[in-house]
Amino acid sequence: MTRMTPSEAFVETMVANGVTTVFGIMGSAFMDAMDIFEPAGIELVPVVHEQGAAHMADGYARVSGRHGVVIGQNGPGISNCVTAIAAAFWAHSPVVIVTPEAGTMGMGLGGFQEANQLPMFEEFTKYQGHINNENRMAEITARCFDRALSEMGPTQLNIPRDRFYGDINVEIPTPMRLDRGAGGERTLNEAADLLAGARFPVMISGGGVVMADGIAETVALAERLGCPVVNSYLHNDSFPASHPQWCGPLGYQGSKAAMKLIAQADVVLALGTRLGPFGTLPQHDLDYWPAGAKIIQVDADAKMLGLVKKIDVGICGDAAAAAAALTERLSERTLVSDQNRAERTSTMVAEKTAWEAELDDWTEETDDFSIDMIKEAAAEEGSWLHPRQVLRELERSMPERVMVSTDIGNINSVSNSYLRFEEPRSFFAAMSWGNCGYALPTIIGAKKAAADRPAVAYAGDGAWAMSMVEVMTAVRHDIPITAVVFHNRQWGAEKKNQVDFYGRRFVAGELEGGENYAQIAQAMGANGLRVDLLDDVGPVLERAIDDQMTKRQTTVIEVMTTKELGDPFRKDALSRPVRYLDKYAEYT
Repeated sequence: MTRMTPSEAFVETMVANGVTTVFGIMGSAFMDAMDIFEPAGIELVPVVHEQGAAHMADGYARVSGRHGVVIGQNGPGISNCVTAIAAAFWAHSPVVIVTPEAGTMGMGLGGFQEANQLPMFEEFTKYQGHINNENRMAEITARCFDRALSEMGPTQLNIPRDRFYGDINVEIPTPMRLDRGAGGERTLNEAADLLAGARFPVMISGGGVVMADGIAETVALAERLGCPVVNSYLHNDSFPASHPQWCGPLGYQGSKAAMKLIAQADVVLALGTRLGPFGTLPQHDLDYWPAGAKIIQVDADAKMLGLVKKIDVGICGDAAAAAAALTERLSERTLVSDQNRAERTSTMVAEKTAWEAELDDWTEETDDFSIDMIKEAAAEEGSWLHPRQVLRELERSMPERVMVSTDIGNINSVSNSYLRFEEPRSFFAAMSWGNCGYALPTIIGAKKAAADRPAVAYAGDGAWAMSMVEVMTAVRHDIPITAVVFHNRQWGAEKKNQVDFYGRRFVAGELEGGENYAQIAQAMGANGLRVDLLDDVGPVLERAIDDQMTKRQTTVIEVMTTKELGDPFRKDALSRPVRYLDKYAEYT
């Protein structure tokens, strides 16, 4: 036991857990601890807004596989983080949010910046620790860090501001790290039997593969099966795109090849994925989920097994370990699918080739509304670019080892068809939470964790306006990134619903203000470039990334695009309007 203050116990416990970076905004509530961050080897990265700080912690955690840490002033500083912690929750990121709280003697009196902070995060954290006695500072702090990794999600450490002070005896706990196994023998054997008897197996490689650092094991199993491998929704980095068995992502704006191939499956191995509902919905007018297939699901969280899809075998285990165990079980067995491997390979190649050709030819949207918008753009002074052409050019110009974050929105969602990666921990999105303002701060956090990797954010102009102030964070603190802003002057995803369901009656969807985001970026100290020629898209991205990596320059690329729209974002959630009052009759 060592004599120290609670602030020292808090900081020393973070040091024991390898924390070197914290994102947030300074505040009096934790200033006594913050005062000793520097000698402890901890950098506090000051941000512009606390939501950005929590997104940065998310990006940092998703790239590094270590804790991301965020902290802020009690009350408003903490409440600003709720949205971003929810995004981290759905990304299974080990983020620890430290929430200094109003002092214990003032709680319940309506004092300055007082709030009950635990209920704010109850739904979006795996564990909530509250320091009700300063003697438990190290114990509960350590538990928050342990649980963030063991439970695979955010945890909250709530500290009344007066609990940082005092004089206590402390033993700093040794971090606890779990070793997850492959799963139970019975379920692994049952899964191996199903795979051995499959005529057309298909593997879904999910986020659990990335979190388990299990790409090599997943590739080995896929090669033994000779099966198509599709990515789960927004996990395009869960299998190398150059591998001949990679077929692209499922879900919204995913790969038609992936969807057509999984539709033929008689056995689906869902490896490290919860099979979320938004990632398995019909798309491109394809209701592709194979209703008659046997489903094997592997997930480290037993609560996810069979939650969304009815499954035949559920394996609670680490994705990498489970893949290795299944490969071993199948290594000496004769598989039914071995007999038609050449035929299945030919089918896979044909579907992938057809989809790539379709993407090459799919230069513009062809629905009536988009055609009208394309004609309107052609009549305007200047030139506007087709989003799909831009996305294809960006894809072709991406450097090796690139990390990409995407915001929510129409063009960003369409990018799901185009983004391909060779290594894990490369693709970051807001997952099922789907909040705007995600991409920029998340890629800043990712870059802070992996300074040697190129970092690119995609955002539409609506989402960009919510978070663009964090460009100042990148500039001020030498965390160079590249951002691509698709400027189509509208809330595209929701506007598509108004086109399809509400007779083109546009309410609150226009963002026509004459903004020049390249100039705004320059005012914040970054390089700002506006692009309105297709031939410039690739070279400008390449130059911006070169500046990022060699000159440590942050660049915002503003791409001027047409108002054409992709498939509706929530076709599953809307229906034709019904009106009963006469004055609304024309709005049916």
